[in-house]
Amino acid sequence: MSPFVLDDRLARDSDLMAELELCQLRMLKDSRWPWVMLVPQRGGIAEIFELSLADQALLSQETNRVAVALKAVTGAKKINIGALGNVVSQLHVHIVARNEGDPNWPGPIWGHGSATPYSETGAQDFCQALLEALSVSKPMHGTSHQKKVGN
Repeated sequence: MSPFVLDDRLARDSDLMAELELCQLRMLKDSRWPWVMLVPQRGGIAEIFELSLADQALLSQETNRVAVALKAVTGAKKINIGALGNVVSQLHVHIVARNEGDPNWPGPIWGHGSATPYSETGAQDFCQALLEALSVSKPMHGTSHQKKVGN
C-alpha cells in the first residue's frame, strides 16, 4: 500500500480541523454552506470499496458522527453526504449542512457560483463549535497534524 499523501486540490480548498481515527476532518474554504469533508488517511484509495472492511466500517462511523455533530451545530434541515471523486479521485467524503433559502437550495452545491471565504472569526467559530460537538481538540495553530482521536 502506498503512503497517504493529501491531494493538492483538497489541501488548497480546505483546512485541517482534526485527525480522527481513520480520517482527516477538513473544513472547506467556502462559507456559503457549513461544509466539511473526511479524507481517509490511506494511500492509493479512490473508492470506498477499496478500503478494508474494517476501514469501511470506521469511515461509516466517522461520517455518521460528523453528520450528527454538524446537524446539531447548524440546526440544518438536511445533511448532504457524498463521495463523488470525479474531479479529485482521492477518496474523500463531503458532509454539507443545507437549509431552505441557502445558495442554490434545493439544488446541488457543486458548480454553483464562486466560493465565499470565511472571515477569520467565522472560520474559528465554526471549527470550535463542530470540534466541541465531536469532543475533539483543535490542532495546534500552524501545524497540519495532531494526535488522533477515537470515538
